[in-house]
Amino acid sequence: MQVQINSDRNIQADERLAEFVRETLHTKLSRFADHVTRIEVHLSDENGNTKHAGNDKRCLLEARPEGMEPIAITEHAATVGQAVAGAADKLQRKLSSTIGKLRDKHTRAGSPDFSEPEPAATEPEQA
Repeated sequence: MQVQINSDRNIQADERLAEFVRETLHTKLSRFADHVTRIEVHLSDENGNTKHAGNDKRCLLEARPEGMEPIAITEHAATVGQAVAGAADKLQRKLSSTIGKLRDKHTRAGSPDFSEPEPAATEPEQA
């Protein structure tokens, strides 16, 4: 699972932050590694340097599952770390639901049909 990290000019994206993001995503999403090819991380400070109050740090995670449309999750928080952790939790729940439904669909498609067989059509006897 490849992780690509992007940030705006208001977020100091150093190696320490990148390692934190990778470790958080690996911890929360490692069980989906066979299904997800890439996760794009977009970090931003919506207020910029003008205001320092409120939940203005945003983490957008975009997961790319194999053979499916991308799944995007957004989390706002007071700090970048909180935003990343919250977004990872949301993405974990979303992937679990989405991949679980896909597994159920495949399981049902391969399971035997236990419904009552339809009676065979009989031809009238000729005398």
